[in-house]
Amino acid sequence: MPEPEDRIHEAADRLARCRSPGDLAEAIAVEAERYTLFDLQQIGGGVKREVDRLPEPYRSRVRPYFEAQLFGAYHRLMLGHRTGAFATLEGPIADRERFDAFVALIVPGCLEDGDTDFGLKNPHHTLFYYLMTGFVMFVEGGPGHPVGTPFPGGFAVEKKGENYYCPIREKEEEVLFSICNVCPARQMEGV
Repeated sequence: MPEPEDRIHEAADRLARCRSPGDLAEAIAVEAERYTLFDLQQIGGGVKREVDRLPEPYRSRVRPYFEAQLFGAYHRLMLGHRTGAFATLEGPIADRERFDAFVALIVPGCLEDGDTDFGLKNPHHTLFYYLMTGFVMFVEGGPGHPVGTPFPGGFAVEKKGENYYCPIREKEEEVLFSICNVCPARQMEGV
């Protein structure tokens, strides 16, 4: 089995070569299949520990969204992969510049930053985070955080028409490896 650093570089290179959403979904699925049940349990435990640190009532409101962000995406990805649903996703990846910026985040985000929204300290687990958010944003066309994800202050990610709005979209720019920097959501007005 390759070292975590090699695996992360290989995954980023594989994603960078993708041209269509279908190719990207399959590349992400191949990487996701490499995670064992034990890996997924460890990632889930990391998410739980991170959410447990949050104050109530916010903790209870945000927990299902954080779980859906990673594991809901994982289940949709694997279902689509196993049923062949991605074969019909042709054409170019939307917003190639944003996609390339996302891919450029993966290696340093996993190996240099060592932390994500979910407190995933293991680079291999952080890669899972980037894989799932890449699937959601560049295959499904959704925002990095699921619609409805609450944030302090009473705001939540919203969908209006074909556009997504996030209360923190432009507030994460100083966080170098944040997915918010490549998210298709727009900054919510007045926040």
